[in-house]
Amino acid sequence: MLSELPFTLSALRQAYAEGVRPEDVIAEAFRRLDAVADPGIFIHEAREAALAEARALGTPDGRPLWGIPYAAKDNIDVAGMPTTAACPDFSYEPAGDAFVVARLRAAGAICLGKTNLDQFATGLVGVRTPFPIPNNAIDPDIVPGGSSAGSAVLVSHGIACFALGTDTAGSGRVPAALNNLVGLKPTLGTLSASGVVPACRTLDTISIFALTVTDAYEVFETASAFDPADAYAREIRTGPLAALSPGVVIAMPNAATLETFGDAEQAAHFSATIARLEARGAIVKPIDLSPFYDVAQMLYEGAWVAERTAAVGARITEASGTLHPTTLAIVSGGLEKSAVDTFKGIYRLQELRRVCEQLLVGVDFLCVPTVPTFVTREEIDADPIGPNSRLGTYTNFVNLLDMCGIAVPTGVRADGRPGNITVLARAGEDDRAAGLALMMEAGLLGATRWPRPEVALATTRLRDDEIAVAVCGAHMSGLPLNSELTSRGGRLLRATETAPDYTLYALAGGPPFRPGMVRTAPGTGTSISLEVWALPKPAFGSFMAGIPAPLCIGSVMLADGTSVKGFLCEPAGIEGATDISALGGWRAYLAQGKPSRAASVR
Repeated sequence: MLSELPFTLSALRQAYAEGVRPEDVIAEAFRRLDAVADPGIFIHEAREAALAEARALGTPDGRPLWGIPYAAKDNIDVAGMPTTAACPDFSYEPAGDAFVVARLRAAGAICLGKTNLDQFATGLVGVRTPFPIPNNAIDPDIVPGGSSAGSAVLVSHGIACFALGTDTAGSGRVPAALNNLVGLKPTLGTLSASGVVPACRTLDTISIFALTVTDAYEVFETASAFDPADAYAREIRTGPLAALSPGVVIAMPNAATLETFGDAEQAAHFSATIARLEARGAIVKPIDLSPFYDVAQMLYEGAWVAERTAAVGARITEASGTLHPTTLAIVSGGLEKSAVDTFKGIYRLQELRRVCEQLLVGVDFLCVPTVPTFVTREEIDADPIGPNSRLGTYTNFVNLLDMCGIAVPTGVRADGRPGNITVLARAGEDDRAAGLALMMEAGLLGATRWPRPEVALATTRLRDDEIAVAVCGAHMSGLPLNSELTSRGGRLLRATETAPDYTLYALAGGPPFRPGMVRTAPGTGTSISLEVWALPKPAFGSFMAGIPAPLCIGSVMLADGTSVKGFLCEPAGIEGATDISALGGWRAYLAQGKPSRAASVR
C-alpha cells in the first residue's frame, strides 16, 4: 500500500515498476501532509500544480528522478510559485526556475511547494518566521532547526523523498540532526546559486535533505553542473560514492575541545560512534578544535555579518517593520562594520585557515557532532540568540574554511533522542565524505536509525512473522553485540523503559561488558532504559542459543503496562556485580567511562 511505502528513491522506483502512477504518489504525499497537520511546513503549497505535473508525466521514460516528489526552501525560485524568503513584503514571482530546480525538473522530479525558513535564511532554529513555526518531527518541544526548517520537517515525516535547503552556517546540517535526517552540504560552487536569494553570497550553497545517504548523493549528482551564469560556480568534478579502504585517518575534537554544553548523552554518543569507526579500522586523531571555533565566531561576530546586511539591503532602514525582530537585530549589526573591518577579517580568516590546515595534515576526514546539544522552544523563547549560537558550534566554520560535509544519523542516544554526526572533508571530496557516511548508515558501524512515524509505517510495527525482544545492554543500537540482531534481520521498534520493577547490575567479566537485569517485587525497583527490537521468528531460536549464562530470556514488563520477551539475569549471576540501577540504564553507565571490569558487591 502507498500509505505504508517509505518515500525513498528505491521504494518509489519499485512502486512505479509495479504500475503505481505518479499522481497516486503525489496524492499520497499530500495525504501525509494533511495527516501531520502542521501548518508551518509550507509557505506555498502547490497541490494542484504538482498533481497536474504528475498526470502529464505519462509512462516512465528513464529520467533519473521521474515522478519523485520533493520540495524547495522558499528562498529558491520555482517557476509558478512566489519566492518570499519568509518575508511577505519581499515576495516576488520569479521569471523561471533556479538553475538547480530546472535540472531537477528536467530529471522528472515534481515540486510539492515552497517550505518555511528562518527569515532571509538567518538562523539555525527555524522559529524566526512570520508564518506558523513548523514543529520538530521527532519532538515538538525541540526547535525544528533552521534556517531550512520546513524542508527538514517535511522529509522527516516522509512526505517527500528529498527537499532542498540552503547552507551558509549550518542550515543544511542542523535541521538534519534535529529531525534525524541526512543533510548534504556540498562543496561551495558545485550546486549553482542562480535563482537563490542570498544570505552570505560568498558562503551560500543549496543543500539536500533525504532519508538516506544514497538518495541525497544521487540528487546532488543530478543537480550538479557548472553554471556559467553563477559567478561563484566552480568546475569541480566529484565521482560516484567512493569505497573507502581501511586505515583512513579521522580527526575529532580532543577531550579538551569537545563542546556539548553539559550534554553528557551527546558526548557519550559521539565518542561511541568514533569508537566504532576505530574498531572498523579507522585511525583516529584527536585534535585541538579551538582554531575552528575561532573561525566560527567570525561568521556572526566579525565582518561577515555585513554580508548578510548587504543581502537584505535598504529594507533594514527603509522597511524595518517588515523584518522579524531577531532577524533585524542580527542584520543591523553589519551597519556598524567598515571596509577596514572587512579587510581585517579577511586577513584573520586566512591566518586561521592556515592553522586549521596544519592541524588536518595527513587527515582524511574531520568528524564532529552535528549539534553540540538540543535546544527547546522554551529556551529559544527565553533567549533568541544564545541557544541559536550554540547550535552552530560545529557548523559555522565549515563554509568559511571551504569544506564539504554530510550529516548522518548514528542511532539512538541513551535518552531516546536521535544521534547524528557530520563527516567533513576538503573541497571537492564530497564523494569520499558521503562514502564514510554510507558506511555508518549501512549498519557497518552498528548504528540503527531512529524510527520516525509516517516514514515507513510498515517497518515500525510488529509483523505477524516477528517477535518483539527487549534488550538493555550490549545488544542495543551502536553497542558491540547489536550485529547479533541486525545480522538476523532485526529492526528497532522503539526506545522505552521498563516498569519500576527491576534492578540493573554491571556483571563481572568481559569484554564484551554486559549488564544483568533482575526483577524485583512490583514497585520496589527502578525503571530501566532499553530498546525493543523486532526479530524474525525463524531467527529467534539461533539468537537464544547464543545467550550465555547467567543471562536468559523471560517476560519483561514495560512502562506502558505491556509485556515482551527480553533479557533477564538469574539471581545467582549477580555475585561480584555492581548495582547500577540508579543510573537508569546501561548507556548511562558506559557514559561514565569504558569499564575495565565490574567492581564487586560486598
